[in-house]
Amino acid sequence: MPGETMAEALDAAEGDRPHEIGILFTRLGENLTDLTDAQSVADHYHDLLDKIRARGLDAEISVKPTQLGLDLDPAVTLGHLLGLAAHAAEAGGDLWLDMEGSAYTDATLDLYRQVKATHPNVAICLQAYLRRTPADVHALLPLKPGIRLVKGAYDEPSGIAFRRASEVDAAYQSLCVSMLPAAQKGKLRLALGTHDTRLIGRVAEYARATGIAIDRFEIQMLYGIRRDEQLRLAGEGYRVRDLIAYGEAWYPWYMRRLAERPANLLFALRQVIG
Repeated sequence: MPGETMAEALDAAEGDRPHEIGILFTRLGENLTDLTDAQSVADHYHDLLDKIRARGLDAEISVKPTQLGLDLDPAVTLGHLLGLAAHAAEAGGDLWLDMEGSAYTDATLDLYRQVKATHPNVAICLQAYLRRTPADVHALLPLKPGIRLVKGAYDEPSGIAFRRASEVDAAYQSLCVSMLPAAQKGKLRLALGTHDTRLIGRVAEYARATGIAIDRFEIQMLYGIRRDEQLRLAGEGYRVRDLIAYGEAWYPWYMRRLAERPANLLFALRQVIG
């Protein structure tokens, strides 16, 4: 994280401009208990979109539905998302919906479809380790969606999610391969949300072998992680986007992720050490 404030996040984004790396901003926080707070979050993102436009940044925003009141009133959440999607379009970018734990998958997909019906510039995150994701991708493709594919960080039971790293990697690669033809035809905005450069390399190798240019998909990585790889990939012609997370809620967010999935701690330590 570059800091807790919007200003710090915006300043950090300026460092990507010379490298033609795009930005994806997200303010940390989730599972609000008061709709007044949800309105405050929406107002914050509207302000951020204005500042993105004023600075001329190649930047978009990614929001969590529970941060906009999903636990309290889905209709209110939908209203916030519709407003943000319209504003994001004015700023020249997409509005991304983050995916949370499996308990929210159906509700988040429902919100996505409702917003997508009137705002084409909305995209969604899907988790490769969920066994249901191939079916979700198949159902979304007719909508010409934007999909950020991540491995998945929540601690889900084996009945609904792959648990072994090898299984998750295989699922991720298989999903990418299945989506690349739609991306090639311009019917899908495909983003690989991963720091696993070996996996990115395998997807790129398949793309080249089948005549799909590497600029038909993009790579999204967290700010401060694998920076050398972000620069290398951008230099090689990949479209790269830097996900900058910020906000006062960083500590509970970070500790919750570590508690839910101990493997996240090993990943974080590897970044510090190496």
